Amino acid sequence: MLDKPTIGLLPLYLKLYDDTWPSLRDAFAPFLETIRDALESDGCTVVTASICRVASEFCDAVKEFEAADADCIMTLHLAYSPSLEAIDALLAWPRPIIMLDTTMDESFGPDTAPSRIMFNHGIHGVQDLANLLRRHGKPFTVVAGHATESEVVRRASRVVRAARAARAFKSARVLRIGETFAGMGDFAVPDDALARQFGAIVDTTDTRPLLHAVANVPEADIDAEIECDRSAYVVDASDDVHRRSVHVGLGLRHLLDEGAYTAFTMNFLAFDQPNGPLDTVPFLEASKAMARGLGYAGEGDALTAMLVGALNVGFGATTFTEMFCPDWRGKSIFLSHMGEFNPAAANDKAHIVEKDFPWTPARNPAAIACAPRYGPAVLANLAPGPDGTFALIVAPVDVLEDASHPEMKAAVRGWIRPSNPLETFLERYSLLGGTHHCALVTGCWNAAEAVSAFASFAGIPCTTIR
Repeated sequence: MLDKPTIGLLPLYLKLYDDTWPSLRDAFAPFLETIRDALESDGCTVVTASICRVASEFCDAVKEFEAADADCIMTLHLAYSPSLEAIDALLAWPRPIIMLDTTMDESFGPDTAPSRIMFNHGIHGVQDLANLLRRHGKPFTVVAGHATESEVVRRASRVVRAARAARAFKSARVLRIGETFAGMGDFAVPDDALARQFGAIVDTTDTRPLLHAVANVPEADIDAEIECDRSAYVVDASDDVHRRSVHVGLGLRHLLDEGAYTAFTMNFLAFDQPNGPLDTVPFLEASKAMARGLGYAGEGDALTAMLVGALNVGFGATTFTEMFCPDWRGKSIFLSHMGEFNPAAANDKAHIVEKDFPWTPARNPAAIACAPRYGPAVLANLAPGPDGTFALIVAPVDVLEDASHPEMKAAVRGWIRPSNPLETFLERYSLLGGTHHCALVTGCWNAAEAVSAFASFAGIPCTTIR
């Protein structure tokens, strides 16, 4: 489920022009409306301040954005605007600043009339303000291009989603059911390190709270959820397998809602009872939770669960996954996991299947079976580094077409092809410390540029493998 980010759109102007040519500003109204409408058409909520020229007006605009709980400020220089008028208000703003560097006219060549200078010279206002933001150590980014004859507004809206994702990441609340999988070291970081570095709250529990929640799920709720599943998915699992998974899943959903968690993780080995309310692993609910916009990762991995949740909020259609097998001949990588995949990221209607579960005495669960949406995607990994550091690894990839082997159709599966040779990609990924748990952001509009911007806004160093 894609969150709708809110932009504080800040038009900058020069008071001298109002003093000299008071009617001139009227000519900028259609330009401002074009930008606002394009951002709204791309799924953003836009709060547009009055045109600002002097320090008091900028302060009022920032207060308006704070009241609207905007995810970022986007500056738009209608003309030159002296940076010292805006800088104090912008330094007081706690969230990302995105500078939209654009103009009315696409062409300004030798045949251009001098009168068009007044409507196309905002770029040196951008340069003035960008310099001051950098000198003050204030994080910002710049997106440049012509307003309508380029992808600049679309690119800017992606960066806005990155700001929304960073905000979600910094307010993560993660539930861990069971301990982290014994011996897995790559994602194992102390919970207090996540709190200290990112402000995350991680609550670890055994299965007892979930058992209590499952025991109190009404039969009518189970029936209603089963009907919803039959509409949303192709249900191949038997009625009893489906029902027990829905039962446990609704208990988990209640636990997540009650704790206002934004992400969760579980160790499947913690589910070891063959009888009673908690007799199966809630793989199905893990998948549904991602489709609702929550984060998830397997094996007790709170770190990747936070990442999946943040990217899901910002960009939508994000799933937890693992790189399982290289296809050296096909120059691709097989993605899979035991039984968890975001059905909102699937290429076709997902199936609900019975999953063989030999690992504990728990009964076979129902799980999602599907392949990710074909086309461009972004693979992202949050890698712990030396001395308590973290870094984001981002890779643009292509999701290839689905499996042809009939037995593979009942599994979580997908193939991705990196943009550089497979051998080079795998070497660089591991040399950068990439873990075996990843997030896959699907959909053709999602760009590595935007996911990298998320890292910048979240204060995480980032490397893109191209």
